[in-house]
Amino acid sequence: MEGARRTSIRGSLLMARLVLSSPTGFAGAVIVAGLLILSLIGPVLAPYDPYKQDMSERLMPPSWEHPFGTDQLGRDILSRVLYGCRISLSIALLVVAISATIGLLLGLVSGYFGGLVDEALMRVTDLFFAFPRLILAMAVAAALGPSIINTMLAIATVSWPVYARLVRACVLQVRNETYIEAARAIGAGHVRILFRHVLPMVVHVVLVQATLDLGSIILLAAGLSFIGLGAPPPTPEWGLMVSEGRLYIRSQWWVSTFPGLAIMISALGFNMLGDALRDAFDVRLGR
Repeated sequence: MEGARRTSIRGSLLMARLVLSSPTGFAGAVIVAGLLILSLIGPVLAPYDPYKQDMSERLMPPSWEHPFGTDQLGRDILSRVLYGCRISLSIALLVVAISATIGLLLGLVSGYFGGLVDEALMRVTDLFFAFPRLILAMAVAAALGPSIINTMLAIATVSWPVYARLVRACVLQVRNETYIEAARAIGAGHVRILFRHVLPMVVHVVLVQATLDLGSIILLAAGLSFIGLGAPPPTPEWGLMVSEGRLYIRSQWWVSTFPGLAIMISALGFNMLGDALRDAFDVRLGR
C-alpha cells in the first residue's frame, strides 16, 4: 500500500513537471490558479456591493474610484466581475462533475459489456449528437426557465455524450487485454474489473476532456445568459453583464468589455492547461 502511494505521488509530480515545463501549460496553470483564488477571495477584494445601485454614478468611465467603471445602474463593474468569477467557475465545475460522471459510467458499461447494451446506449448518445450543442442547450434552458440551476442542468444535458464516447473508445481498447482476462480467470466480478482495472486506464482521458470542457462551459453559460436563458438579473454573471452593456458598447465600452475579457481569459486558460495535460499524458504513456 505504501509503495503504491509513493508511486502515485511520483507520477503526480512527474505530470506536474511535464505540464509546467511547457510555456502554454505554465501560462494556463497560472490563469486557472488565479481564477480559483479569485473565486475564493473575490468577494473579499470587491470594493463595493455588486448589487448596490447608484444612479448618480451610472455609466462612469474607469477611474481610481471605479477601476472598471460603472454600469447603467451605477453598479461597480469590478465588484461584479469579481463576484461573477465564483458564479462562472461554480457553474463550470458542477457541470463538468455531473456530465463527466454520467458519461464515464455509461461509457464504461457500454464499452465493457458490448452487444445490445452498447447498441442501446450509443444510439441514445447519437441522438444527443444529432443536435448542435448550443441549440439543444437553448431548448432545454428555455423549457426549464432562466436560473443558474437550470443553466447547469441544460449544459450538463448536452455535455455528457462526449465523455461517454471517449470512455467507450478507451474501454474497447483495454477490455481484452491480458490483465483483464487474468482478473476474470481468478473470479473477479464485473464491478471489480470495471472500477479497479479498467477505470484507471481511462481517467486521463476524462481529466483532459474535463479541463478543456471547463472553458467551453463558461462560454456556453455566458451565451445562455446573454440571450436571456441563463442567470436572471441582477445576478453578476459575466454573460449577463455583457448582454446588459451591449446597448452602450459604442460610447460606454467598459460595461461589456471587462466581463467579456474575463470570459475570454478564463476560456483561454482552461484550453491551454487542457492542451498541456493532453501532451503530458501522451509523453507519460509513451505515445
